[in-house]
Amino acid sequence: MENILQVDSLETVYGRSQVLFGIDLDVARGEVVALMGRNGMGKTTTLRSIMGLTPARKGRVRINGVDYRGQPTFRIARAGLAIVPEGRQVFKHLTVREHLTMAGGSGRRGPWSIERVHGLFPRLEERGSHLGGQLSGGEQQMLAIGRALMTNPDLILFDEATEGLAPMIRQEIWRAVRALKESGCAIVVVDKNVKDVAEVADRMVLLEKGSIVWRGSSLQLRDDMELQRRYLGV
Repeated sequence: MENILQVDSLETVYGRSQVLFGIDLDVARGEVVALMGRNGMGKTTTLRSIMGLTPARKGRVRINGVDYRGQPTFRIARAGLAIVPEGRQVFKHLTVREHLTMAGGSGRRGPWSIERVHGLFPRLEERGSHLGGQLSGGEQQMLAIGRALMTNPDLILFDEATEGLAPMIRQEIWRAVRALKESGCAIVVVDKNVKDVAEVADRMVLLEKGSIVWRGSSLQLRDDMELQRRYLGV
């Protein structure tokens, strides 16, 4: 399959501390890859480095064959990547509709519109005139996903998209992820729940201290409790 994303030998530092040590990651069109590991192992930094939010020191981040490492985030977004960031990061003083309209001005053409986002998350249509700061945590997460979709990405990075949410809302988010996969969107997902991730991810990658220590199928990791104990603390 054709790779949308190809990350090679990625290294990232914070000040004098190196955080990522030669990360290699590829994602094919329509594929879901999970990035897992204990807290502080470099998962969020990997996503931020791919998006240019935390510039990598070395390596390559190729999107559809073109290296974008060192490019500003808006160019990476226009190349077809979007991120649903940890903590949602919605604008408290913009309405739901303003969030979606703003994101829709990215310049990329594609199938996603405000109406289609409403079809995925009907609650956003109901709350269209409400400010971001007036939304519940689950509604903010739906908005963060809808905002990413409005850029019509080829690949979405989900960073802890279900963290801190009620079980019913978590299942709503996973339902949306499955729907996006079925629509052909490629996805990289960071999450702590092996069972939920295994139901949607094609492959899993484990990080330990900024390095990849294991790769394999979702079923392999789901069924290997020793591997989970060693690298996930389950």
